[in-house]
Amino acid sequence: MNKSGARILVVDDEIEIMRALQRSLTAHGFEVFTASSGEEALNAIPHHRPDLIILDLGLPGISGLEVCKQVRQQSNLPIIVLSVKDTEHDKVLALDLGADDYVSKPFGINEVLARVRVALRHTAQVQAGTEPIFSAGPLKVDFAQRTVQVNEHEIKLTPTEYDLLKALIKNSGKIMTRQMLLSQVWGTGYGAEAHYLHVYIGQLRRKIEPDPAHPRFILTVSGVGYRFNAED
Repeated sequence: MNKSGARILVVDDEIEIMRALQRSLTAHGFEVFTASSGEEALNAIPHHRPDLIILDLGLPGISGLEVCKQVRQQSNLPIIVLSVKDTEHDKVLALDLGADDYVSKPFGINEVLARVRVALRHTAQVQAGTEPIFSAGPLKVDFAQRTVQVNEHEIKLTPTEYDLLKALIKNSGKIMTRQMLLSQVWGTGYGAEAHYLHVYIGQLRRKIEPDPAHPRFILTVSGVGYRFNAED
């Protein structure tokens, strides 16, 4: 199956569970990354930029609770925690720390898939500000499935290109300065690397604009930044 769906990070030190989740999620169109410890998970997040984390609480080293806490301090990335039934206290703590949902072990894969779909739909609505599917002329973006289409043909975007497009659409009609876009897409440590933005804007225009030389969607605001135009 084509891996055009959302990107999911599965964090579990039980290799059998991790592999089972990886196989099932991949079979349903998700792009899956794995980590077997809290340290690996925290390192994987900025590298892979997942749309959702499935997080076991009983991890070696940095605990699942600490991972949940650190992730929530930096982002609203949805987290579904996995817990055994005798760790009710930890489950409550995880939800208090910002986890979005939980699944008790042992679990059925259909239950996990249902929780994943609900979390992604909710996050897509919050991020887009409206519905999880955005459309403007020939452009259609499904934030829940992380797919982009132009004239009903799917367009392959890199993770950075997708994050940049999402940031622009989220602020549709508003002028986004270069520094604002660099901070939202690359992180707060980036502020002067305007050449990154110039390169990726060019790549994105070539993929989604009917005429990249005369853009309809991503408009340049001279000396300031860019504005996404959703109007005809």
